[in-house]
Amino acid sequence: MATAVSSAVFASPALSARAPSNMKSFQGLRPLPAVKSSGRLTAAVKSRRSTAVRAELNPSLVISLSTGMSLFLGRFVFFNFQRENVSKQGLPEQNGQCHFEAGDVRAKEYVSLLKSNDPVGFNIVDVLAWGSIGHIVAYYILATSSNGYDPKFF
Repeated sequence: MATAVSSAVFASPALSARAPSNMKSFQGLRPLPAVKSSGRLTAAVKSRRSTAVRAELNPSLVISLSTGMSLFLGRFVFFNFQRENVSKQGLPEQNGQCHFEAGDVRAKEYVSLLKSNDPVGFNIVDVLAWGSIGHIVAYYILATSSNGYDPKFF
């Protein structure tokens, strides 16, 4: 409700006063409240300006920051934890042998994809995984902030 009222402040009063009465104005999927074309127009605009205006989030900034934060956390915080869990699992086995030892020549690990110049070994697979997590977080932030939900973490 507050976003619809605050966005109505920025709509030009001349355009909304000339609109026919059967036409409704919309902000996204929400209809804007009708503005009467009487002499009370200036009073209605003044009362709307007194409400608090909440700024919308810049999508490119939110996506960049959440992806960067996710990559930072993946590289410097969760990297050792993730590598230890992968080493505990080991290679997949069938009848007590790994797939390559059992005769599947295509089961050999493709090592050149996983090589990197990073000192701890953060490779392209890690970048894609942690980057996608960052994009998911950004989508959540943008989706919940645009529908009026205020998670109170900004």
